[in-house]
Amino acid sequence: MDPADFYTGIVAEIYGPLKSFSQDPEPYAAFVEHVGGPALELGCGDGDPLLELRRRGLEVEGVDSSGDMLERLRERADEQGVSVTVFHQRMEALELTRRYPAIFLAGPTFTLLPDDATALAALRRIRAHLTDDGTALVPLFVPEPTPAEQIGHVRTATSPDGAELRVSVVAEERDERARTQTALLRYERHHASGSSVEERPWVLHWYPRDVFEALAAAAGLTVTAITDQQGLPASAEATHVHFRLQPAVSV
Repeated sequence: MDPADFYTGIVAEIYGPLKSFSQDPEPYAAFVEHVGGPALELGCGDGDPLLELRRRGLEVEGVDSSGDMLERLRERADEQGVSVTVFHQRMEALELTRRYPAIFLAGPTFTLLPDDATALAALRRIRAHLTDDGTALVPLFVPEPTPAEQIGHVRTATSPDGAELRVSVVAEERDERARTQTALLRYERHHASGSSVEERPWVLHWYPRDVFEALAAAAGLTVTAITDQQGLPASAEATHVHFRLQPAVSV
């Protein structure tokens, strides 16, 4: 399926109740406070950490390819009394009317782009929407294979209407050459009124540091720092890093 269609329908419904963790807002709040707003979060999903940043009074807008996830973000914003501005667009085809001093992604969002060509297109759109003195923050990670004992393990939750929600990894393939890991996820919703079950492939695509730097350079961006989540220089062995990018200087 088209990766942009993954977080729709039953997946969007189950995502919130069954997500394994929420993004820590601190690194992104610190980034926006340091660089200055307005800021843009790409792949904002159902609102973590965007809603927390807005609660803190930071000027942050959001973009996501899933209209269903944005609908849930707006519902959460209304419940929390937070005003938000969000756009339904793909990051690789981003076309907004303003530029931003700060653009960021939270967590592993960039690895959801399925290949280097799509990643390059996204980086070019990031460059087009950065101010000339702006900074982009792109977290990257190399996924670990799902442990064998976790294949088939079912996580459950209950929806507000009493339905049982279930998600499990039923199979997984890893291609080191293509730098992809594809998990086949089963989503289930069981209610007295009926049940629905869907299986969808969840593709993660990772980048060696030199490959990502080359893609950034091709997009007109320069890597200015590679840090850990706390903003400290990342070791060469680190598999979870934050890239900071700025527009390349023309000569």
